[in-house]
Amino acid sequence: MGPIYSLDDFLDMVRRRAVLIAFVIFAGCIASVLWALSKPHLYSSSEVIQIEQPKIDSALAPTTVAGSSARRLQLIQQQLMARSTLLEIIAKYDLYDNLTALRPSEKVDLLRRSVTITGVAAAREGFSEDGTISVLTITAEMDSAVRAQAVAHEIADRTRALSAEQRTSQTRETLDFFLRQEENLSRDIANLEGELATFRAENDLSIEGSLNFRRAEVASLNDSLLELDRQIITTELARTGIDRSARAATVTRQERELDDQLESLRTQRALLAERRATLTESIETTPEVDRALANYERRMAQLQSQLDVTSARRNEAEVGFSLETDARGERLITIEEAQVPDYPITMSRKIRAIMGGGASVLAALVLALLLELRRPVIRTARQMERETGLMPVVSIPEAKSSKAPRRVSSLWQQRRAAGQKGRAARLARRN
Repeated sequence: MGPIYSLDDFLDMVRRRAVLIAFVIFAGCIASVLWALSKPHLYSSSEVIQIEQPKIDSALAPTTVAGSSARRLQLIQQQLMARSTLLEIIAKYDLYDNLTALRPSEKVDLLRRSVTITGVAAAREGFSEDGTISVLTITAEMDSAVRAQAVAHEIADRTRALSAEQRTSQTRETLDFFLRQEENLSRDIANLEGELATFRAENDLSIEGSLNFRRAEVASLNDSLLELDRQIITTELARTGIDRSARAATVTRQERELDDQLESLRTQRALLAERRATLTESIETTPEVDRALANYERRMAQLQSQLDVTSARRNEAEVGFSLETDARGERLITIEEAQVPDYPITMSRKIRAIMGGGASVLAALVLALLLELRRPVIRTARQMERETGLMPVVSIPEAKSSKAPRRVSSLWQQRRAAGQKGRAARLARRN
């Protein structure tokens, strides 16, 4: 009983609960104004950084910086969001000085939530994703427009500095590594050459040159000796075949010539045989010496091969280091610097106060309606007819007994008499 069904019922409820509604609206408006004033404005400022690709094609001058730009920027972001870095920024710009009750860890957490770093992936080349970032946006939200711009610019500066330092440091470490490797290999080769020279001296292998050269010379001497043996045999056959029927002087002269020739050939053969014996004696080594020489040669070949590869990579590292020091590699450049924002990003205080006032009006009406539903009383003839289906004959308004009790009593008697006359007239018409 007693719900609001029409505008008249609503207006009647408002008149009855006007004091309560006015009090709730007044208190709610005051609370809304205080709430709007307690909410500080937030300003947002953003700086946009573009990742510029190397000026020289990587196929011509490859860089020694490994990994994709997305991975490197993720590492930089982790360094920027470290506690020590954020505390430096807070101290530099006097952030959150008005919040004296906050501990340093809480201030660091507030700054972490106030700074946002987002990257936009570069367009794909074909069907592969190379993890390249094209644009990096750094946004800072602060209670002051100047601080928002300063913090965004500071984070952007530190991002560019860390990126350049990271790339330069990586290329320098790569170059230093290959330089050390090259020095170590050169020292190992020099030490091995010294060991080999000592081994040759101990085994008498270095008097007449290398072992292979002496073996080749022995082979040549063998061929020469074989040729001399053929000539000696040919000369001896020629001496045996001299015509003895000729004059004695002619036979003697021929024998003397062939004897001289044989003597010369035999002398040459003796010299070559002596030389061969000397060389053969110098190259008569044991199998252990041969294996040791082969081991030295194999180690020397391996070290020389490693030195060649290291030298080539060292050259590439020098090219990469030159690219970074000359600022010709990948760079971070600012294409949109952080500006001081003109307007806050939070809701206006006036709008907050208006919304609070509207909520107060709604709360006051809801409270009045709840009170009406709590005590459902039929107050008008229209409500009686709607709720019970009976049409009241007489509707007596509320009377003020303290002011005119006699007048109310006489008025009630007059209405009662009029009602009796009316009922009598109706009965007479029916009869």
